[in-house]
Amino acid sequence: MSDSLRVVALVGTVRSPSKTKALVELILQTIASRTPIESRIIEIHTLGPGFTGALEREQLDAGSEDAVRAVESADLVIAATPVFRGSYTGLFKHFVDFMDQYALAAKPVMLAATGGSDRHSLVIEHAMRPLFAFLQAWTAPAGIYLSAGDFDGTTILNPEVYERVEMAVDDVVPVARALAAARHSLPG
Repeated sequence: MSDSLRVVALVGTVRSPSKTKALVELILQTIASRTPIESRIIEIHTLGPGFTGALEREQLDAGSEDAVRAVESADLVIAATPVFRGSYTGLFKHFVDFMDQYALAAKPVMLAATGGSDRHSLVIEHAMRPLFAFLQAWTAPAGIYLSAGDFDGTTILNPEVYERVEMAVDDVVPVARALAAARHSLPG
């Protein structure tokens, strides 16, 4: 067994470049500064027609099925989305709908979102946290929300963001390492 934590970021953006992906990259860098990781970023909009045209998991193409399995088998998931009409994007929800209902049970999930203004900051508490609670995931106590004012393009300017990310990472990494060690020590 590798000592690296398998971290998969699910990014619900609908285009590139993306502020949401920039936030995810900062979170991944911060996690990597705390513990060895194997990371993967899944930008949902890149999965294409084999994903968007599927209505059931059996209809997913090989690349989309691989992406869903990567999230399901991660030691730590970063779930990140831009806010669209007060919630996560439709592509984000479409992806989550393909996941096994119990695949994230007791797995740590960090919640992150970006939006046009601070008015949307409650998306983490009112949309994302209930979604992942339904999946029985262990959601990290601190969610990370950034508004357009925190960026110049996709460059994060607000120094407070770095402090929030460090606090959230410091909360989740010990839990993720302990749960991963316990999962990997189970027989079979």
